[in-house]
Amino acid sequence: MRLVFLLAVDSTAVFFLLRVIALGYYPLAAATFVVVVVVNVILLHRKAYPIRWMVVGLVLMAMFTIYPILFTIWVSFTNYGEGHLITQEQAIDQILNEKYLPETGRAYSWTAYKSDAGDYVLWLQDAAGTGYLAVPGEPLTQPQPGEAGLGALDADGIPETIEGFNRLNTILATTDQNLPNILFGEVGRTIQIRSPKEAAELLPLYTYDAERDAMISQETGVVFQNIRGTFSAPDGTVLRPGFVETIRLANFREFFTSPALRGPLVRIITWNFAFAILSLLFNFALGLGIAIMFNERGFPFKKLIRSLLIIPYTVPALLTILIWRGMLNPELGVIDRFLENMLGWAPPWFTDQWWAKVAILLINLWLSYPYFMLICSGALQSISEDYYSAAQVDGASAWQQFWQITLPLLLVAVGPLLIASLIFNFNNFNLIYLFNAGGPPMAGTPTPAGHTDILISYVYNLAFTASRGVNYGFAAAITMVIFFIVGTITLLQFRYTNMWEEVSENV
Repeated sequence: MRLVFLLAVDSTAVFFLLRVIALGYYPLAAATFVVVVVVNVILLHRKAYPIRWMVVGLVLMAMFTIYPILFTIWVSFTNYGEGHLITQEQAIDQILNEKYLPETGRAYSWTAYKSDAGDYVLWLQDAAGTGYLAVPGEPLTQPQPGEAGLGALDADGIPETIEGFNRLNTILATTDQNLPNILFGEVGRTIQIRSPKEAAELLPLYTYDAERDAMISQETGVVFQNIRGTFSAPDGTVLRPGFVETIRLANFREFFTSPALRGPLVRIITWNFAFAILSLLFNFALGLGIAIMFNERGFPFKKLIRSLLIIPYTVPALLTILIWRGMLNPELGVIDRFLENMLGWAPPWFTDQWWAKVAILLINLWLSYPYFMLICSGALQSISEDYYSAAQVDGASAWQQFWQITLPLLLVAVGPLLIASLIFNFNNFNLIYLFNAGGPPMAGTPTPAGHTDILISYVYNLAFTASRGVNYGFAAAITMVIFFIVGTITLLQFRYTNMWEEVSENV
């Protein structure tokens, strides 16, 4: 049974690998090959056989977690993006398929005929009205009615029938996507349809010079050199499509040296850290305060109120952000109208940078405090009452008990969760993008940027919505930079808070 299962897996993998390699997806092919080898070793090697129960989990982890990370690293060193999504071989094939009509070439009007087997022939007429029968791979002929299966000619000089073929009407023929790709006539004098009314003796527009790695125009003689995965002429003209090519550290160099990034980058990074840290402090403080309050045994209606306070955590964040955006709307928002009626003034949540930041912190507080309330409630219940009894005997005040007992012991349990929350807020793209898309806009920046943009939302705008088009390589490079920033922060926090030590060492 094991061998039959392994044979089925390997057969499927080989078929998949052949397809992936044919399409040019070499990183995916390499990852699939490694996974298949590991699966075979686990199922065939005696010492590794006990791991067989984890094979499915290991395969899923490799393909959906490890491979995307490695693929992102690879993409960061390439020009992968809009116009550069295929291999060089595929791009060359597409460019070489482009045709042009030379000065000596002849143009014809055409009528298409199709057989039941799906074969095509054309009836061509030149400017003088002379008719020709065009068959793929054969020279043009001038048969008369009754010859080569040709029927009688109509008033326009077009055969009404051709034996074995059905005449196509103009609308049906022009909507057939296969027809323009067929080369009629003999080699060296091929005829191809290039418009709904015209077929012509077209020649390949470009030839590829492998030694110079360049495309040469047959019509003008212009040489298009390969520059970072795009064939470019000296005057700046480029051929499409481009192709994926390794550009080493160019994406990282652009991130650190680009004038477009230097302008708003310092302000964006400063706000990014402020947003993450302030969100963590406010959210944790409110959640802890509510948890301590409800930790008192005599608090009235404790279960009911606690259940109501958890409601914001049960509503999807996407809906909550949109609801808050509507409530803070300056014209129709409930909160704005209430403040205007009571105070005669409402904050400009969407036009002033400071009030926009306050609004974002407020929404994030609403979204996150139930989470901290829950984890703090559980952690508080694990703290022994003996500590507080001993502190009361020593005359410690409630404030001293909080700072010397509650908070240190609480941080042992929830410290890693606080770091996770800080990392989450550092990359909290959804809140920024859905509330105001990073606005209000900064003035005088080389590229569009907003006062509430964090690094990930600004990078999104640069990589995916800027005028230069989608640039996955640039986005992947900045993703790597963000990873190292967040990783460094996390390591420092773990190092200086001793959260990797045993719990008893921190107590």
